[in-house]
Amino acid sequence: MKITGHIIDPLHRRRFSGTVEFQDGIITAIHEHEVTEVQYILPGFIDAHIHIESSMLTPYEFSRMALPHGTVATVSDPHEIANVLGMEGIRYMTDNAKRSPLKFYFGAPSCVPATTFETSGATITVNDIDELFRLDGLIYLAEMMNYPGVLHRDPLVMDKIAVAQKYGRKIDGHAPGLREDDAAHYIDAGISTDHECFTLQEAIDKLKHGMKVIIREGSAARNYEALIPLMDEHAANLMFCSDDKHPDDLELGHINRLVSRAVKDGYQLIDVLRAATVNPVKHYGLDVGLLQVGDSADFIVVSDLTEFNVLKTFINGNCVAEHGSSMLPKGKHPIINHFNCSRKQPVDFKIPAHGNMIHLIEALDGQLITLKVTEKGMIKNGFIESDPSRDQLKITVVNRYSDTTPAMGMIKNIGLKRGAIASTVAHDSHNIIAVGCSDEDICRAVNLLIQHQGGLCAIDGKEEVVLPLPIAGLISDEDGISVSHAYSTLDRKAKEMGTTLRAPYMTLSFMALLVIPEFKMSDLGLFDAVHFRFAKLSEAE
Repeated sequence: MKITGHIIDPLHRRRFSGTVEFQDGIITAIHEHEVTEVQYILPGFIDAHIHIESSMLTPYEFSRMALPHGTVATVSDPHEIANVLGMEGIRYMTDNAKRSPLKFYFGAPSCVPATTFETSGATITVNDIDELFRLDGLIYLAEMMNYPGVLHRDPLVMDKIAVAQKYGRKIDGHAPGLREDDAAHYIDAGISTDHECFTLQEAIDKLKHGMKVIIREGSAARNYEALIPLMDEHAANLMFCSDDKHPDDLELGHINRLVSRAVKDGYQLIDVLRAATVNPVKHYGLDVGLLQVGDSADFIVVSDLTEFNVLKTFINGNCVAEHGSSMLPKGKHPIINHFNCSRKQPVDFKIPAHGNMIHLIEALDGQLITLKVTEKGMIKNGFIESDPSRDQLKITVVNRYSDTTPAMGMIKNIGLKRGAIASTVAHDSHNIIAVGCSDEDICRAVNLLIQHQGGLCAIDGKEEVVLPLPIAGLISDEDGISVSHAYSTLDRKAKEMGTTLRAPYMTLSFMALLVIPEFKMSDLGLFDAVHFRFAKLSEAE
């Protein structure tokens, strides 16, 4: 087979016209000559860090949505499902991924559970990580979120790093805000990437110590604007990722949108393409072709070099998507789960007041970090109440793995004026998380998810809207378009109820991520993620 057009070779920083010939999945020849075709041939795009589970799709259904956007590979951390189901969950993901031509490269989760301050459904041990490298062929140690453990050279943390080094695997980082000597000490442990940088100077600190920076633009965390200026001087050490991508966003585009945006912003085409193709292949040692003779025939054909409208996607010489449509049929996916809690009562969500000053989580739109704020609360009969008029809402995390008392806190900037929203996508232990304007609405939302054994929902008066996620409480067994439309319905409903957040369910899902400062919620209580300790919810003025 052969295809003719204008060829972009970011590996050698070349542009020329010609024909690419390929047979049995391998590029056999590349001929340079004049062409009349107005189309461009370039390596396929790679997401350098993503949790497939956050799309709420199986790997197979994820690929059906990503392939038309020119994605040929992902570097994927399965720690979401690992926190629920352990090794069984990881193997569910790798087995499902094998059904798809998209090249999924999975890592061994390094922090399951993420901390000791929450309840997860499983634990991944040092021996498990060894087994995942030795028997399952996982290619890297996934994001080392326990950066305090790295800084203090905690023996368990260092044992996990040592296993990765024994097998010659790369080690991904996760250290938001880490700077200067602390950043150097973290990197010296052997950690080679970070996708959590949210300021330019933080990224520069890490780059100067030899770390590679992955520019993230996901459904919740968006760091492109802050970090894209690095492209001028540090293109060789940059990659692109989405980290967490909801299905409605994935329906619109993937890494192709970042590439288009960077080129439109005036950055050099070859530098941008290297970040999207060459750099992840070289860093992780991926078996993904880079449009060279002898490589796998993994490439895309686009109509232009501005919008990057993908005409065709090829993997191993097979056309797997064309003109916006995947060639893969809808799949069927078995159900696995870990859910063991019973229905709650409104009284379970009462918060005794220990003073009139309350400490609230302040959510930030487009960021995983939060702020700690202190304000006078609404106190009635000795209990703290939600006050939508002042944007003070109750937030709860309910243990889904056993029957315990719900943990309660208060939050700002969710912005609901009525009702409640809830989710079992609650990083990283994936207990039930809910925010609402009354105890009754919060209770109804929590119970609706218990009834469905996982999902997302909204309660608005008598109306109940739910997206079931029967696979681990994280993933639908339906196709991507169906999930995208159901999610969009929920997103619209939450915004009708008052929230102004761009992605309210994605933002909500990160309010339980204890390794991201400043204030978060655990199923064990309000948590100070700066000092790594539980915090008081209220006190006297």
